Amino acid sequence: MKFYEKLQTLRKEKGLSQEMLAEMLDVSRQAVSKWESGMTYPEVDKLIAISEIFNVTLDSLVKDDEPLDSKDGQRTADSAPYYPYRRNGYEYKSERTLFGLPLVHVNIGWGMKKAKGIIAIGNVASGLLSIGIASAGLLSIGVFNAGLIGIGAIAFGLIFAVGSIAVGTFAIGAIAIGVFALGALAIGMFSTGALAVATHMAIGNHAYGHIAIGQEVAQGARTFLTETPSHSLSSINAAEVKAAIQEEFPNMWDWITRLMTVRFR
Repeated sequence: MKFYEKLQTLRKEKGLSQEMLAEMLDVSRQAVSKWESGMTYPEVDKLIAISEIFNVTLDSLVKDDEPLDSKDGQRTADSAPYYPYRRNGYEYKSERTLFGLPLVHVNIGWGMKKAKGIIAIGNVASGLLSIGIASAGLLSIGVFNAGLIGIGAIAFGLIFAVGSIAVGTFAIGAIAIGVFALGALAIGMFSTGALAVATHMAIGNHAYGHIAIGQEVAQGARTFLTETPSHSLSSINAAEVKAAIQEEFPNMWDWITRLMTVRFR
């Protein structure tokens, strides 16, 4: 039996796909496919890793026509270590799965360590709950992330985003871009910030919008500017703002009107 035949046999005994084995070895699925077709041969460090994963001796793995021999004399399909061999990181993958994904997958270390599971923690993570340098999921936390809810340095959230740079329906950040945006620089339909720019309503120190409410600058079709020495926005009359919203946007939902006038007297 040739090496490529042994590798394919071992992988199938273990119940692994080519993609799963590739993730364990930090290579592409195409690389595993080429090994199993006999087109190419793994490097020495990958051979050692393969022998560790499947609990076979290196000699029996690489020598043609020599039967596979376990390191402890008891090789079975279930005797190989469940966790992938890693020299430069740590990986854990739970045996229990949901929708074909492990409930928990942790993969951290140097390089592009990918984690994919219901709960995923890795350098690059994707899952319902994902935590990583780059992450994507229902709830995503990381330096760069995208999800329904995103929290991170740069956050993209379909519903809610919090970050230094935040983009989402509801966005909170130093730079916030969204339908509802709150930040030092806020850009959206409804924006609140030191510098607020909005298509509908802007509230801030400098406000630019159809309805603009500012402490120092307010520019728009309808403007409100604080007149007290403290320049407090709480001095703005809420009833007058509500009336302006109803006049300019007669179909505006009541909860939006309440949300955008809650800070006024």
